[in-house]
Amino acid sequence: MATKKNDTKGADATADTKNLNKGAQPANLKTQNLSPHTADATGEFMTTNTGLRINDDQNSLKAGERGATLLEDFMLREKITHFDHERIPERVVHARGSGAHGVFKVYESLAPLTKALFLNNTSAETPVFVRFSTVAGSKGSTDLARDVRGFAVRFYTKEGNFDLVGNNMPVFFIQDAIKFPDLIHAVKPEPDNEIPQAASAHDTFWDFISLTPESAHMIMWAMSDRAIPRSYRMMEGFGVHTFRFVNAEGKSSFVKFHWKPLLGVHAVAWDEAQNISGKDPDFHRRDLWDAIDSGAFPEWELGVQVVPEEDEFKFEFDLLDPTKLIPEELVPVQRVGKMTLNRNPDNFFAETEQVAFHLGHIVPGIDFSNDPLLQGRLFSYTDTQLTRLGGPNFQEIPINRPVVPVHNNQRDGFMRQTINKGKTSYSPNALGQNDPRQAKASEGGFTTYPERISAGKIRARSKSFFDHFSQARLFFNSQSDPEKNHIVDALSFELGKVKTVTVRERMLFLLANIDKGLASAVAYALGVHIPAQLDNELNQNIPADANSSDYESVQVESSLLRSEALSMANTVKDSIQTRKIAILAADGVNEQSLTAVKAAIEEAGGVIEVIAPRLGFITSAGNEQIQVDESLLGAASVLFDAVYIPGGINSVAALEADADAVHFLNEAFKHCKPIAADEQALQVIEATYFSKKIEGDEGVVIGKNEKQLAKLFVAAIKKHRFWEREKARKIPA
Repeated sequence: MATKKNDTKGADATADTKNLNKGAQPANLKTQNLSPHTADATGEFMTTNTGLRINDDQNSLKAGERGATLLEDFMLREKITHFDHERIPERVVHARGSGAHGVFKVYESLAPLTKALFLNNTSAETPVFVRFSTVAGSKGSTDLARDVRGFAVRFYTKEGNFDLVGNNMPVFFIQDAIKFPDLIHAVKPEPDNEIPQAASAHDTFWDFISLTPESAHMIMWAMSDRAIPRSYRMMEGFGVHTFRFVNAEGKSSFVKFHWKPLLGVHAVAWDEAQNISGKDPDFHRRDLWDAIDSGAFPEWELGVQVVPEEDEFKFEFDLLDPTKLIPEELVPVQRVGKMTLNRNPDNFFAETEQVAFHLGHIVPGIDFSNDPLLQGRLFSYTDTQLTRLGGPNFQEIPINRPVVPVHNNQRDGFMRQTINKGKTSYSPNALGQNDPRQAKASEGGFTTYPERISAGKIRARSKSFFDHFSQARLFFNSQSDPEKNHIVDALSFELGKVKTVTVRERMLFLLANIDKGLASAVAYALGVHIPAQLDNELNQNIPADANSSDYESVQVESSLLRSEALSMANTVKDSIQTRKIAILAADGVNEQSLTAVKAAIEEAGGVIEVIAPRLGFITSAGNEQIQVDESLLGAASVLFDAVYIPGGINSVAALEADADAVHFLNEAFKHCKPIAADEQALQVIEATYFSKKIEGDEGVVIGKNEKQLAKLFVAAIKKHRFWEREKARKIPA
C-alpha cells in the first residue's frame, strides 16, 4: 500500500525509536540487505521479547545474594521458557540416552538425618528407573563424544516419585540458571551451518567459556578422562547441587549425593573414543543392554556427604555454588545403600524416551537449597516436558506414573488418561466431602523446610561465588601424570579447532590462573603466547551499570593441595567382571592354549570373543571345531578391553601374515590395553611396531604355562590400562 505524503506519524515513531539507541544506524540502512524478519543485533541493546531493555542478563532475581530465586523474575522465565521449547520433539539437552530398570535398598536407617521412608526401611526394595545420556549431541549422535554424561535416577517410593537428576561430574559450568540457555547455545552446533555435531571443539563454545571464568573448574573435568567413560556402568554419578535432608523433628542438614560404581571408574583413550564412534556409535548403549541381558547387573552404592546446618559457612567455598564440590577429605562420603540395574526396558520409546525427570519430584525428608542453578532447574523441567511430551498429562505415561495412587483436582488437557468420577474438581468443596483432602505432616503431607529469608530483592551474586580457580587447581593437581597429559591433549585438540586466535588467547590466560605449566603446555601445542593481561574482557557479563571491580574473580589458595578421590588412578581395580577380551586365532590354533585362558577369564567374570580371519568355524590343531564370534573385518580392538593370542604353528603364521590382525594388536598397545600371548605366538608380537617395547611392560604377558599366563593376564586386565606406555611428559603441578 502506498504511503500518503502527509502521513508523518510513522516517521515520527521511527525517529523516536532511533533516539533510544545512541549511534544506531537508521533502520532502513541496517536492514536493506536483510530478508524480512531478519534481525541483526550489531550495536543494539539486549531486550526482552516485549522490547524491554535488559540491565542484567547474568543473574536471576533473588531474595538477597544467597537467597531463593523469585517466581517474579519474568526475565528468567521468558528466557528459559523459550529455551525449553527450542527442540521438538527430542530433548534440548540429554537427547541421546539409554535406560534401565532396577532396585535400590538402603543399608541402615537414615532416620536421624531424613524422614524419607525409602531411606529408613532396610527391608524394602525401592524400584528405580535410570537414564544415562550425553548432553550436547542430538538423539542420533555418538555415545563416545567428549561430553558430560547425565545420570538421572527415579525412585518409585511409597511416598511418591523422587528424581535424583544429576551428572557424572560433581560440578557444573555456570552458577546461575539464567545463563544455561547461553551455555547450551554456545556448545550446540553453530547456528549458521549446524556444525559440529556432539562436539565442544568449536569457536562459539570456547568464546563463551573464555569469557566465563566460573566455568574453569568444570572445564578441567570436561577435558579430563571423565568425559569419555569406558561404560555407563563404570562412571560415578553426582547430584551436583546441595540439597537438604530434613528429619522427623524438623532438623535440617545439607547433603550432596554420590553414586559410586562397584566396578570402579574407568575411561577410554581419546583416540580410541574417536575410533569407537566410527566402529560402533552405540557402544555405551549396547554395553549396558548386553551386561543386563547376560545377568551381569550393574551396581552402584549411594553415598552422601552430610553437612550440619550450623557448619554451612565453615568452608573456603560456598555450599550453594554449583561450580564447587566438597572434597572427600573434608567431608567423607558415607555409603548408605545400593542400586542394582536388573532389567532392560521393554520398549525404548515408551520408557527411555518418554521418561520425564524433574528435580521438583521430591518426597518428605528431602528439600532444596538456594543454589541459583538448582532454583532455575525447578522451573525449567516441567516447562520442557509440556512441549516435548505434548501437554500437562505427561505424568500419566506409564514410565512416569508413581506406584502410589494420584488424587487431585487437575483435569482435562491433551492426552488425558484418567477418567475422573464425581461432580467436584475444586477445593474446598462440600458437595464431595472436600475430597481429596490435604494431608497433615503427620499423615505424610509434604512441608517445606521453613528457612528464614530476610533480604531485599536483588539481581546479584554473592562474593562467596567469585573464587573460580582454586578448585580447578585442586582438580588438576590431584590427577596422575597420565591424566594431566590427557587434559593437556584435550585442551590442545579442542582449542586447536578454534579459528579465532583471541579466543585461544583468552583461554590460555584463564588456564594460567589454574596452573602455569598447564597453560604453557597448551600454548606450545597451539603456537600461541599466553597474554599477560586481557583489558577487562573477562568482565563482559556484568550488569550494564555495575562497577566491574565488584565482579572480579577472587584468588583463593585452597588449604587442600590434593584430593585422592578426584583421580581415576585411585579407583577400584580388583575385578574383570564384564570386561570384553578378544582372542585372535586362525585354523591350526592350539585348542589347549585357547581354552585354558578362555576358561580362566570367564571364571573371573570376563567375556570372551574369538576373532578370526573369517566367520563360521576354525579348525584347531587337534581337529576340533571352534566357533568364531567376529571376523577381523568386522571387529576392532577399540571394542575390547584386552587381547590374547594362543599358540598353534599354523594359526600364528596366518595371523602374522594378516595385516588386520597386526593392526588389531598395534592399536590395542597404543591404547595401553593388556595383551597376552602364548610363547609360541611370539612371532605375531614381533610383527608389530611395539615388539621392542615390551620388556618391563607389565601389561604385556607372554608365557608357556597356560595357567600361569592366564593368572598374570587376569591380574593385568584388572588394572584396566597401562598409561605409562604413553610418551612421558612433565606437566608442572
